[in-house]
Amino acid sequence: MSFQLPPRRSVLFMPANRERALDKARELDADALIFDLEDAVAPNAKAQARTMACERVAAGGYGSREVLVRTNALGSPWFEDDLAALAQVPVHGVVIPKVDSAAQASSCVQRLRALGSTAPVWAMIESPAGVSAAGEIAATPGVAALVMGTNDLLKELNAVDTPDRRALWYALGKVVNAARANGLTVLDGVSPLIDDAAALRAVCEQGRIFGFDGKTLIHPRQIEPANAAFGPDPNAVATARRLVAAWAAAPADAGVIAVEGRMVEQLHVEQARALLAFAEAIEQR
Repeated sequence: MSFQLPPRRSVLFMPANRERALDKARELDADALIFDLEDAVAPNAKAQARTMACERVAAGGYGSREVLVRTNALGSPWFEDDLAALAQVPVHGVVIPKVDSAAQASSCVQRLRALGSTAPVWAMIESPAGVSAAGEIAATPGVAALVMGTNDLLKELNAVDTPDRRALWYALGKVVNAARANGLTVLDGVSPLIDDAAALRAVCEQGRIFGFDGKTLIHPRQIEPANAAFGPDPNAVATARRLVAAWAAAPADAGVIAVEGRMVEQLHVEQARALLAFAEAIEQR
């Protein structure tokens, strides 16, 4: 696992036109919040949702949680107004749905910069074209994260959604690889599972195995399973502390040492230090 900082184990989508939910989010244990102007908002509520999202971002009060906003799709009647409004508030990032090419990603970054915003773009990969171009999208300056849009991708693939998500394995691996090659955060797509914590935990653990940094969510009840799956294992943290201590106590010219029956070299120490930094960042939230 990459242990990206800041931690983004749980990233909760929230309808931007639900005032009570946006206020309640200040108490949730999510690492990041995405106020949604797209799928969760009806066409006749778009303007109200945009205004409310910007007001909440400007007001702050969300503590260490990152607060981002997802715009409506490129080419939609609301997209330009979304960008113009978000450029005026201190949002941690702008989430762009349905990014199919590096040219689209670059255009979004350039428009934000022209509007005076330095906010990074989180590009959602939701189509076969987006998956095919994932490497180029990830390499676009100003793009800081790739976010899987698995529901739309399944629809466009005409694929069947199974518990093991087998139809998505190629896309999941390709997008993770694209993100890792460019040093970006990469987030798994949402799951409809709300009441079945065990099944949701299994899906989160699968995402972790693929290499995702965290999971996008649609309900507060999904936060705890995501945090548990993508967070540091206490036993691994304890082992990392012992490994780092043993390395520090070793002779300066030691290239390899033995710790608890295994051979340890510099790369293992670097991984251990990254894990400890990740755990510390979570503790300090």
